[in-house]
Amino acid sequence: MSEPIPTEIRLRRAARVLEVSFQDGARYALPFEYLRVHSPSAEVKGHGPGQEVLVLGKEGVGIRAVEPVGQYAVKLVFDDGHDTGLYTWKYLRELGVEQASKWAEYLRRKAQAAPK
Repeated sequence: MSEPIPTEIRLRRAARVLEVSFQDGARYALPFEYLRVHSPSAEVKGHGPGQEVLVLGKEGVGIRAVEPVGQYAVKLVFDDGHDTGLYTWKYLRELGVEQASKWAEYLRRKAQAAPK
């Protein structure tokens, strides 16, 4: 499969989503919290399989800026100071396609981590 090519990236602060549209017509509305807890940074992903970190307390996180990185990615600057993950077009597409399952897994892990 060829690399996904975005045609539009729109920051919707009031709705708290990043809208990403692709050349093939696919369009995703990715909530800020979802993007933050699935950051491709080492802080969240770790440095290898099984080292992923559950990031909590990001329900109200905002995105201050979307900065292009070459022709292949964007850097999201979150208002909690996090700005180290590069969201490639391929990764944004993956987050869109797998949003329901990834979000459900995050909510399950978040509930397990909650104090009893």
